[in-house]
Amino acid sequence: MPGLKTNEREGTRAVLRHARLSAYKVREVLDLVRGKPVHEAEDILRFSDRDAAIVVGKVLHSAVANAENNDELDPEELYVSACFADEGTTIKRWRPRARGRATRIRKRTSHITVIVSRLPEEELRRLQARRRAEQLAQRARRVAGARRAEGDTRTRAQRRAGITPEELAAEEAASEEEVTDTSAGASAEGGQGAAEDAVDSSSDETPVAAEDEVGEPTEAMVAEAEEAAAEPETTEDTTDETEAEAETANDEDKK
Repeated sequence: MPGLKTNEREGTRAVLRHARLSAYKVREVLDLVRGKPVHEAEDILRFSDRDAAIVVGKVLHSAVANAENNDELDPEELYVSACFADEGTTIKRWRPRARGRATRIRKRTSHITVIVSRLPEEELRRLQARRRAEQLAQRARRVAGARRAEGDTRTRAQRRAGITPEELAAEEAASEEEVTDTSAGASAEGGQGAAEDAVDSSSDETPVAAEDEVGEPTEAMVAEAEEAAAEPETTEDTTDETEAEAETANDEDKK
């Protein structure tokens, strides 16, 4: 079964006849916007580098205006349902060449047709939800900017909890005081610990110094040690002499 004919397609259309562009060049631009929403198609045509995009953009605006004024449709709910370019009349011109000859110049034309229709219900619901989310996000950004300008730094959860800006400022000041107190206590503890370490190190070093001082021999101690070592030797010599005298005396008595 054959498809719909060109004049049987549903939607609102706009036609430009005898455009001084070839159908081949126009079709490359129409392929970019076919099936796109109107606002997206307009953006694509606005930033396209092809000359045919200017002409196609004018035809698209005409189709949207026809749908808005004649069929009472919302322009934000339209999309490009169909678009095509047919070949128009070819203007023939001649160019002189060498040896008296002439070359034909073909100036192509085309008939451009753009049809816009209303989006399906599912697409409309999705589009409306997206737009509502964008509007809410923009409103939230505006409100947040105004609150920051007024000096209100509360979060959404804090606002829902009913915390006032004064209470938030008091909490922030108290937290800052706690931080400063903890840092001061930590520094004091660090200084006390350093002092205790210094005392411990000094107490550990003093006995070693005392032992070194006591252990060093003096001249008097050396002399006493020599006398003590010499005394036992003299006693042993005297005992030997007494024993020898006693033996001699005993021998004389025996005689």
